Amino acid sequence: MNLQSWLEGIDGLASLYSFDILPDGSFSEIRLMGVNKKNEGMLHFRPDAPEFYPGIPYRNYWMDLNFERYLYKSGSTKRSLYSYVNARGFWLKGFYIPVCDADAPTADGDVKTVYCLYILEYADELETDSMSQHTADVATAITNMSIKLHEMQDFDQAMSAAAAEIKEICGAEKCSIYTVDETTRQCAFFNDMGLQQKQLETFSSEMECTPFEVAMRWEKALEMSDCLLLEDLKVIEERDPLWYKSLCMHDIRNLILFEIRCKRTLVGFIWAANFDTSKMMKIKSTLELSAFLLAAVIQNHQLISHLEIRSTVDELTQVNNRNAMNDRVDALISGKAALPASMGVVFADLNGLKNVNDVEGHDAGDRLLSKAASLLKITFGDYEIYRAGGDEFVVLCPDITEDKLAQQVKQLRALIQSTPDVSFAIGTAFVTGKYDISRAMHTADENMYKDKAEYYRLNPDKDRRRHART
Repeated sequence: MNLQSWLEGIDGLASLYSFDILPDGSFSEIRLMGVNKKNEGMLHFRPDAPEFYPGIPYRNYWMDLNFERYLYKSGSTKRSLYSYVNARGFWLKGFYIPVCDADAPTADGDVKTVYCLYILEYADELETDSMSQHTADVATAITNMSIKLHEMQDFDQAMSAAAAEIKEICGAEKCSIYTVDETTRQCAFFNDMGLQQKQLETFSSEMECTPFEVAMRWEKALEMSDCLLLEDLKVIEERDPLWYKSLCMHDIRNLILFEIRCKRTLVGFIWAANFDTSKMMKIKSTLELSAFLLAAVIQNHQLISHLEIRSTVDELTQVNNRNAMNDRVDALISGKAALPASMGVVFADLNGLKNVNDVEGHDAGDRLLSKAASLLKITFGDYEIYRAGGDEFVVLCPDITEDKLAQQVKQLRALIQSTPDVSFAIGTAFVTGKYDISRAMHTADENMYKDKAEYYRLNPDKDRRRHART
């Protein structure tokens, strides 16, 4: 079959690559053998790119060290690989498929030529199902970090806790989260010991620029990739000699730089040094999800700082409070705020809070509330979360689809299953057109009480109302 005809028959942005496995086990440069018409845009990404011919070095068009690592691994091990990353605000699904036996020698009997097909799909929005493709150990690490990240009441403490968790995941000697506010051009530097602005000033001084300019230089060093995972500093020496000099001064031998973006807005970087290079693939998968979770937390903090709306935030759980919910609903009813085309409403009532308060004390109850709120933030971080009462939370999801609302609730229930001390009674409503938001909230509330009744039917020992009657 003709190569081009074969590529045109593939759904998605398809390209075929080849490289040689040399006698000493090293790899040659990667060659681009062909692209289908859907993917011809890659040939014109660089205005100075040469005319394509089968076998042209792929770096004439693009350079992404992580892509190269996946391609080499897939081709040399004869294993199909999958990646799902946020690159400059777009969610990219990459499928790496070896199409030629790496053990088959070429004519010279020594060099083995490998062919690998790469299929790319991209979308503006996150797909929950695509994120779930990661391994169980990666998913566990992310769940643990998410809970720690969201249950912290103080932003600085949350960043420090996240830096500590990532440091352990990477087996790194040093790790930090470098936040970037593009509106104010302000940056902050957090490690596992907390906020370290003096270190930030020292570091930026060594690079002979401001902290915000450091962030812009890092973004340039990424060269359109979402991250750098470097076993040595050769790439840094080539791309930014002054940064390389600064790293050498601090005995940095290898480096991770992972951008944190909320949609297409840069809000920070994950930075780790002298990490365990044997865990490279696991680290990348984990940091892909970590960056996504951190992005929402950082941008939320920046928005709160910009708008100075701390009076509308529940101090314990760091979600919107009842006053904020009432203001939002009143604005929708009065017409001061435009009614979204659709609205999903979720009522989530925390089961067993009174029992925890009575038996273990109110400090334990507060911790339970914070953990419960963290699960809601993980699931509904892109929407409006309110603490409506002592143990009751309300989530408003404007412009959501009915299917996505069901999917989000399913994800919340799955998180509850893996968090034994948190249990929610959940009720939902979905409305479109000229709807009454108050009636939708009443419907969700009624459905929540039905769910709670079923919970107590299955767990009669936890029904405080029954105990009060006996």
